[in-house]
Amino acid sequence: METERLILRPFTIEDAQEVFFGWANDPEVTKYLTWNTHKDIEETKRILSLWIDEYEKPERLNFAIELKKEDKLIGGIDVVGYLGGVQGTPVIGYNLARKYWGNGYMTEACHCVIEYLFSKGYSEIRIDAMSENIASIRVIQKCGGIFLKTDEDYYPLKDKTVLINRYIIKNN
Repeated sequence: METERLILRPFTIEDAQEVFFGWANDPEVTKYLTWNTHKDIEETKRILSLWIDEYEKPERLNFAIELKKEDKLIGGIDVVGYLGGVQGTPVIGYNLARKYWGNGYMTEACHCVIEYLFSKGYSEIRIDAMSENIASIRVIQKCGGIFLKTDEDYYPLKDKTVLINRYIIKNN
């Protein structure tokens, strides 16, 4: 998929270097994610291999975000799950290399994935963000997110409980 400034495409194992050095090893980027900062590039390669294997499942949507003008991988956006099964509500998650924060890239990528999911017949999409992640909440609001509630969620990989704001985006 393409937007004005971005290409959204499947990840490849060749992306490991850009993923690791771009954001996966950056504790500032991973601070609000469900997964931990990667310790080395081998960890990134293992995870990319898992993601690539999952592409065989039609419901598995996981996109690398590439900046057209720089031909550079800058982040990722995916459907992290479905509420109520695959025919239910898709839940979107995303991350972006810190160098590219504040330029509207994630809002652009998010709009693209939302429109794609609506074109596939989904009537609503959910996006969650830690309550303290103001930048992510702004992205969600710019994409039409309507606040539902705040819940406590346990992140097993981080072994901590966090406050999560839940948002819904409806296909009008």
